[in-house]
Amino acid sequence: MKTLALATAALALASLAGAALAADATDKAATAVAMEKCYGVAMAGKNDCRAGAGTTCAGSAKKDYDGMHWKNVPAGTCTSIKTPSGMGSLTPIKS
Repeated sequence: MKTLALATAALALASLAGAALAADATDKAATAVAMEKCYGVAMAGKNDCRAGAGTTCAGSAKKDYDGMHWKNVPAGTCTSIKTPSGMGSLTPIKS
């Protein structure tokens, strides 16, 4: 009888743990924000990557708002970001 009670309790606990994990995964997926590359909005040393020949990534921007460097921003916001050099761009900005 004790064994049956312990087995039932273990199954109930496993079921609750599985439900909690599934709910956590669903919450994370629902709150994930789509991102896009936005050129010309990164501050010096704060870019996520850069485009073009002979370039490297992350933190390599030497000047603010360089049009060849990009920063990840929430999707749909890039072209509305205003900088002293103009608006953000979805494509590299040639200087």
